Amino acid sequence: MSERTESATQVFVDHRELLFAIVYNMLGSVADTEDVLQETWLSWSGRAGRAPLDAITKPRAYLVRIGVNHALARRAAITRRRETYVGPWLPEPLLDEAAPGDSADRILRTESVSLAMLVVLESLSPLERAVFVLNEVFGYAHTEIAEVIDRSPAAVRQLAHRAREHVHARRPLYRAHPRVRRQATERFVEAALGGDIAALMEILAPDVTVWTDGGGKASAGLRPVRGRDKAARLFAGYAARRGSGLDIRYRRVNGDDSAVLFAGESPYAVMVMDLTPDGERVSDVYIVTNPEKLARVRRDADTEDTEDTADTEDTADTEATEEEHA
Repeated sequence: MSERTESATQVFVDHRELLFAIVYNMLGSVADTEDVLQETWLSWSGRAGRAPLDAITKPRAYLVRIGVNHALARRAAITRRRETYVGPWLPEPLLDEAAPGDSADRILRTESVSLAMLVVLESLSPLERAVFVLNEVFGYAHTEIAEVIDRSPAAVRQLAHRAREHVHARRPLYRAHPRVRRQATERFVEAALGGDIAALMEILAPDVTVWTDGGGKASAGLRPVRGRDKAARLFAGYAARRGSGLDIRYRRVNGDDSAVLFAGESPYAVMVMDLTPDGERVSDVYIVTNPEKLARVRRDADTEDTEDTADTEDTADTEATEEEHA
């Protein structure tokens, strides 16, 4: 490997965490994110092979521009796939328990948005989503974003305004205290998978919506289930399934306390709950059962399942949330 290639490789590695987090938040798919990062590396290494790296005064900005534009191009392919997807589509969940040395997962703990927010971002245009992610999540100024997506600062401000208005309309500027979220999550899971219908009806909001993503490869509804009564019947089925060996592990998924269900050693489902503004009831439930989206879910780190340390909670309390940024 030449000295120039080694230098280009090191620069890319130094920025890979950031690129992964930005692209994942734009696409909601780890597989597509990895493909975009490969395309970004090829573009970067090709540029480095043609001219000295010294000519690139801001490699971070250069790499982000390449990555974002490859991600924007990838959105077209994702949209085509979505047209034939079986049932509701949900983003691929990311568990916060990272494997040793897995830096991409570590940065996502602090710089990815929640799964519920990713669902909202799916309704934005590709450019609106890119601007929202860069500005609201990663703190890029409008002038910097203008250079990344090759638009004028005025156009970026307009995109940012539309994106914020849309997100705020779909998702209130509120986020429950981490302890409240954890307690509500555990109450819900115990009621839903324990077959306690009375407790389940108490914690579900009257207009609760349940989204189940099986992708045609696992048991799942073909459309969202809306309303408390219908949702309760749906979870009665999960309670029956648990009787035949379904185990619960509490993990943090995209930064939120969530439940991961296992059938033996294999992941069965990831369940993420969203709460009403008062934090008392569950307003939305997102359930991913598509095995392709659960391929990276491991049944290990059991010591972290339900043991929350004071340090963890303090960190969660001080983290800026995507709603607050918005």
